[in-house]
Amino acid sequence: PLVESGGGLVQPGGSLRLSCAPSGGFTLDNYAIAWFRQAPGKEREGVSCVDSSDGRTKYADSVKGRFTITRDGPKNTVYLEMNSLKLEDTAVYYCAASPLRCRERVTDYNSWGRGTQVTVSS
Repeated sequence: PLVESGGGLVQPGGSLRLSCAPSGGFTLDNYAIAWFRQAPGKEREGVSCVDSSDGRTKYADSVKGRFTITRDGPKNTVYLEMNSLKLEDTAVYYCAASPLRCRERVTDYNSWGRGTQVTVSS
């Protein structure tokens, strides 16, 4: 399992950095790590992903240019830097791990965190 942290309440235009770390003894560098989010009444959607083999990153169109996903190998942590936050970014954010390359489907990921709430409000 994974543990997310860093969520909170922020005003529109503000920034947050989310962290994802394993609660068990596995190495995130060996997995594709993705961030998903789920807003009330909506399906869980992919936000960003970083591959394990080549570090290639992917972003949803809605967050391109505003969010950045990075790995910190020594800290065994993956971050999601979120800038220029909008009201529609409000959701519970989850990180997930897959032994495969980055995929879009929720079912391709076999380890999940419990999520961290991000609320963008004025």
